Amino acid sequence: MTLIVHQYPSLEDNYGFLARDTQTGLAACIDPADADEVMQQLHALQWNLDFILNTHWHGDHTGGNERLREATGAEVIGPAEVSRKSAVDRIIRPGEQVQLGSTRFDVLDTGGHTTEHVTYFDPVSQIAFVGDTLFAMGCGRIFEGTVHQMWASLSRIAALPPSTTIYCAHEYTEANGRFAVAHDASPAVHERYAKVVEMRRAGQWTVPTTVAQELATNPFLRAPSLMPHLEPVAAFGALRAAKDNFRG
Repeated sequence: MTLIVHQYPSLEDNYGFLARDTQTGLAACIDPADADEVMQQLHALQWNLDFILNTHWHGDHTGGNERLREATGAEVIGPAEVSRKSAVDRIIRPGEQVQLGSTRFDVLDTGGHTTEHVTYFDPVSQIAFVGDTLFAMGCGRIFEGTVHQMWASLSRIAALPPSTTIYCAHEYTEANGRFAVAHDASPAVHERYAKVVEMRRAGQWTVPTTVAQELATNPFLRAPSLMPHLEPVAAFGALRAAKDNFRG
């Protein structure tokens, strides 16, 4: 493995990530919400910052861009929509690649939460930074895209190797789990939710997760089997609408 990932809590329920290529020492932060927090983490790790990778434009993922860019000279990389919040040095599109030293990130189209949302996937270390597209036991709200777009995005993530480590950007798992157990009778789902509750009571993080774990216990990836009478997109759309109105 050539990539080290350092995870830290940020804001109320965000996670921030610093990733370092072990062969070259080059480092990137993914979706910095708070520049001060990132600088503290870098100082503790004694890492320099070379790149800022944004998955989408929302402020809790781009809020630290400008100050970090000014303080470190790091290059801001992200989809064009990020320019709504900050300067972007390199606009990337799905199908392109971002090189962090010897580590290659494939840029995946995971739009739906926002129109141009992307995921950064390292196929060697099998690590994916998915922003707000997929969450542990859940998925992002569809703010700008369509149900079809979001289902296609989730399907792309679900098609990654099962052992892929998924770094999602929020600690929403307990709330997602309450919805999951209300809509999915699978023993694996209920067992995972019980474990999540136990972890959160102990102050433990439930992120990262894996593709395999989400395929087994995430109702949004399981939507077609939960509603076999519907086409997969329709099943997902119905479940997403139910989550939008869930008060459990």
